[in-house]
Amino acid sequence: MQFDDDANLDTSEVKDARSSRIPGGRATVGGGIIGLIALIMGLLFGVGPEQLGLSSGDPEPAATPSSAAQVQQACRTGRDANVREDCRLVAVVNSTQDFWRQEFARRGGRYAPASTVFFTGRVNTGCGAASSAVGPFYCPGDRQVYLDLGFFNELRTKFGASGGPFAQAYVVAHEYGHHIQNLTGTLQRAQDGQQGAASNAVKVELQADCYAGVWAKNATATPDESTGRPLITSLTEQDIRDGMDAAAAVGDDRIQEKFQGRVTPENWTHGSAEQRQQWFYQGFRTGDMAQCNTFR
Repeated sequence: MQFDDDANLDTSEVKDARSSRIPGGRATVGGGIIGLIALIMGLLFGVGPEQLGLSSGDPEPAATPSSAAQVQQACRTGRDANVREDCRLVAVVNSTQDFWRQEFARRGGRYAPASTVFFTGRVNTGCGAASSAVGPFYCPGDRQVYLDLGFFNELRTKFGASGGPFAQAYVVAHEYGHHIQNLTGTLQRAQDGQQGAASNAVKVELQADCYAGVWAKNATATPDESTGRPLITSLTEQDIRDGMDAAAAVGDDRIQEKFQGRVTPENWTHGSAEQRQQWFYQGFRTGDMAQCNTFR
């Protein structure tokens, strides 16, 4: 994945809270299968960890972005995105939102942007306090995506993904898929509290995977406002394989097998590895969000 060296990055779409700390330092309880499935499900449904019984301690003040936020200083152009991980993620956020802004306009609608928050350790959100154990997530309560960049190392070391820049881009695009669902009203369909392979919770996750694929298909043809040229200049077959591999690595069946030693489809919330790959590729093959109806 390569970016246009001369493109200007819009750092206003990212809030860098990595150098901030929440007083008290109490950690959210829950890791492994709980942290990745139950807690993510709770945040996705708009409830905080306290409501799930997964958080310890009293509520604490939210972290405040550092006055010397790293991305604002270091991430100015596509050239920076080609050499720095955090700048690359800023560029992916820019590209993703550029695409959805133009897609909504093409369909006669108006896109409402969502910020991405980089954090370390723990963060307060409109959905409650969360720790890094949650993994990346979208909070409909404040319409923001939250990323602890350390997750991308865990994606390789803990979950066995091959990694690569586009594996990270897939994760970001998936979370923005949830934002699209929030804007279109689809996200509410997952709020029935049900789990299992045929549940709405799984269908919502698979649709977000499909939306990530739709963005990927169109990324190299979406013009950047600063140059009129696409911010992402190339995606290779290896990039797409890395994205597919990341989607499979966080399939419910693989996570359950790894952390509890058995697969229990009745507890699925995100879909199997095969399903996640299938729906990401459906979006990438068609490039059309209308082909992402996982509820059909």
